[in-house]
Amino acid sequence: MNKSKIALALALFAILPLPCAVSESDKNIELHLSRSEADLVGKKIWQNECSGSIEGLSSWNKGEEFPSLGIGHFIWYPEGVRGPFDESFPRLLGYLKARGTKLPDWLSPDMACPWTARSDFLNEHNGKRLTELRSMLSSTVALQTDFIVQRLEAALPKMLEAAPAEKRKLVEKQFKRMLKGGPSCVFALIDYVNFKGEGVLETERYKGEGWGLLQVLSEMSESGKAAEAFSASARKVLSRRVANSPPERHEERWLPGWNRRVNDYSK
Repeated sequence: MNKSKIALALALFAILPLPCAVSESDKNIELHLSRSEADLVGKKIWQNECSGSIEGLSSWNKGEEFPSLGIGHFIWYPEGVRGPFDESFPRLLGYLKARGTKLPDWLSPDMACPWTARSDFLNEHNGKRLTELRSMLSSTVALQTDFIVQRLEAALPKMLEAAPAEKRKLVEKQFKRMLKGGPSCVFALIDYVNFKGEGVLETERYKGEGWGLLQVLSEMSESGKAAEAFSASARKVLSRRVANSPPERHEERWLPGWNRRVNDYSK
């Protein structure tokens, strides 16, 4: 699908209904997306993370200790490396395998990333393993999208457990406000929880402050349009992350792109 067709498809997505039901027993939600709606969500996430390209399905950013793979740029740590960020690629592989995807012979959900250095990974860009990996990932976009959507569906109980007691009602209120805010708000939740996580891990903190969905919901204004309030809160939270980040990571290089991404939520 070329860029003009993607733009048209996403414009149509903006007017499609996305009914959501909230379970009263455990606070999990269920997003009732049709296959066509879910496909548009997946294409938009793929565009946000990888510019919609097959080449972008396997990347290793300069200054990071891990590659980022798939439409959601799922993290995969090499043997012996355990950074602060949630490792999601092995879980994705398990999800794909359970749903009938044939993984390349060299690949399994319980293995560590076989590339131990960024230089080795880049040198093998056109090699057999990475070519097979990108082929498998490009053929499973729908399943990767379902995996991302399921993460959001399970996010609220995790956030409420991790939130300070005095913030729990507010977080739940803002979450449900976003669910009722229309397709752009629903997409914002789906994309952000994949983009920056639920915000519940103690390891995903700089100077004690997180940057996930929990933090964005906690700091949203309760007035105005939900999508605009969410975007403004996300910009604030991400700017704080960069200000608190270790200088050697040079996270300021990513902030303009992050801001463009969250600004799109309110368009």
